Parts: sequence; structure tokens; C-alpha cells
Amino acid sequence: MPILGEDIHRLFDTMVETGASDLHITVGRPPVLRLKGRLRDIKHSPLTMEETDALINEIIPKSKKEEFDDCGSADFAWAHGEKARFRVAVFKQRGRSTMVCRLIPSRLLTFEQIGLSGEVIKLLDRPRGLLLITGPTGSGKTTTLATMIDYINQNREHHIITIEDPIEYYHEHKSCIVNQREVGVDVTTFAEAIRRALREDPDVILLGEMRDLETISTAITAAETGHLVLGTLHTTGSARTVDRIIDQFPADQQDMVRVQLSVSLVGVLSQVLMPKADASGMVAGFEIMVMTPGIENHVRKNETFKIPSAIQTGRQRGMMLLDDHLFELHSEGIIDQNQCLLKCQNPKAMHERLGLDGGE
Repeated sequence: MPILGEDIHRLFDTMVETGASDLHITVGRPPVLRLKGRLRDIKHSPLTMEETDALINEIIPKSKKEEFDDCGSADFAWAHGEKARFRVAVFKQRGRSTMVCRLIPSRLLTFEQIGLSGEVIKLLDRPRGLLLITGPTGSGKTTTLATMIDYINQNREHHIITIEDPIEYYHEHKSCIVNQREVGVDVTTFAEAIRRALREDPDVILLGEMRDLETISTAITAAETGHLVLGTLHTTGSARTVDRIIDQFPADQQDMVRVQLSVSLVGVLSQVLMPKADASGMVAGFEIMVMTPGIENHVRKNETFKIPSAIQTGRQRGMMLLDDHLFELHSEGIIDQNQCLLKCQNPKAMHERLGLDGGE
């Protein structure tokens, strides 16, 4: 690893040069890069509190500095000249400042590069409905959403409004008008932004995060009333995603929400990101659920536990369970056994499929 230079910009240069996805700055450890899914120290003595604070203060905007001081955390985007852009998270731990910077790829990927099927692309041609992209932090949801928006931007004549915190990928106007609103800069909250968006003649609304009841409720309403809404949740698996949405609502509203969701939801794409077995890079694993009359019925009747079997029998429609995709990736030698077990939804069943003893 290169030796640490004088400032954060040298570290950003190192990230670009090495292809690192993330940079970790924390007291008591040298700067750490995540390279092909693995953490690697930069040659430097462990950072002091003063060094960590200095690196953060080089790039944190004034408004975010105030938020950081008041709340103990803040997120923002940072442009490293023309070389790269970063999503930056600063937060306190044990009273000390910490920073994580994620490199935002400079070019948009194609569906083929991501590994998505044509069935997912067809969902983007729907005139209305709710399409959810789910997965844990760092699973590539933002990249997938950016690819989807770019596809619509090139192939449709729509007004696209994105609501993000922070804005990561910049989209130029192509066949569409693309207006990108940043929470905390252009609008106060996600809920306020989507409520306002309904009066701004949108065809497509992208919600960077569906993080509260009001945002989720308004997103469902928008999908019902003639808009294509793309949103994200930090869930893994289609059934869990549907349950998470419904559980956000008070008990006396949940039956009504199940009916609304069964009508408005067009699909769920759940993804995880893993290092390849040969350490040559990362690969995504997907679960794809396309709404069918059968799944619609399961949602409405509170039978989400039946969704996985409906996905398994719907492969002709492009559907796939996450565990099936992981098993395929392992069988093809793309991911190793450990990643297959680590990312799967049913470890016990995966142990059996892999011919292993035990398992939870």
C-alpha cells in the first residue's frame, strides 16, 4: 500500500488508482481500504484523534459539520475534482470522529454488467407501480437504481424526479427531463420531497430510501395514482420486504395496506454483493420477484410465507430465489462456499445442497 500523504485528497487518489471501493478513517488504526471486498491497511502509523479530525474537516461542508456536531453523524457527497465522486459518512464512536468514504463509480453500468435479466427491464416499462430494490448496506442498490434511471432516461420521454441523501450519480437530460433533489440541500425530508413531487408532473420518482411511515405511505399512494416509483429498503428477500412495509403501519391499518400493496407493487429485486472466488472483483447475487395474481393473493391474504415457493415456480417469468442464484454462482465457481453460506437466506438448506454436515 502507498504511504499516506499529507491530506485526504492523496487518499482519494490512492482509492482511484487501486480500485478500492471504500476508505475507512478511524482513531487507533491506519487508513484502511476495502479492495475487492477485503480490508487492507495503508502503510501509516495508527491515526490519532487530531489526524482523524483534520482529515474529516478537510471535506465536510459547513452545514454537515453542524449536523455532525449536533447529532453525532452526517452523510454527504464529495467530488474529487474530475477524477471521482464519493459518498461520505461521518460519525462518532466512543466520543471519537470516524469517516467512511465510498467511491461512486464514474460510469453507469449496463444491465448485462450488473447481471440483471430482461424481465427486470420489462418492469421499467410499466406506466405505474412500486418497484423495490432491497439489500443490506453496500450491496449495490444505488448502482442498480442508477442503471435503471439511465435506461428510462435513454428509452422514454418522461419527467424523472430523484430524491436522494446524498445525490451520488449525476444524470444528464437525455430523452427524459431528470431533476435530482438532495435531502438537506434542496428539500428538508424524504416525506416532504415525495409529497411535493406529486405536484411536479412526474412520470418516475426515485426514492433513495424509504425510511419512515410517511414516506412509505406516500410512495404507495404515488404508485397507485399513475407513477412509477423506484424505492429502496434495507431488507433481504421479497417476503421479508413485504412484511417490513406492512409492519411499519399501525395494526388497524395493515389489512388496508396489504390490499394497496397487492395492487401497487410490481416487483422486488433483492441483492447482495460478494467477492469472487478468484479475488478478481465483486459479483452480485439476486432474488427477483415479479408480481403475479398468485403472489398478489398471498400479499392480500397475509400469506407472505408462500411467496418463496411462488418465486421458485415462476422461473419462466424470470423470477429467482436468492439462494438458488447463490447456489448457481457457487456451482459455476464464481463464489466460494463461505460466501454462499454467509449470504444465503436459509443456511440449513444451503448446507444440505452443498453436501455439508450440520448447519443452522
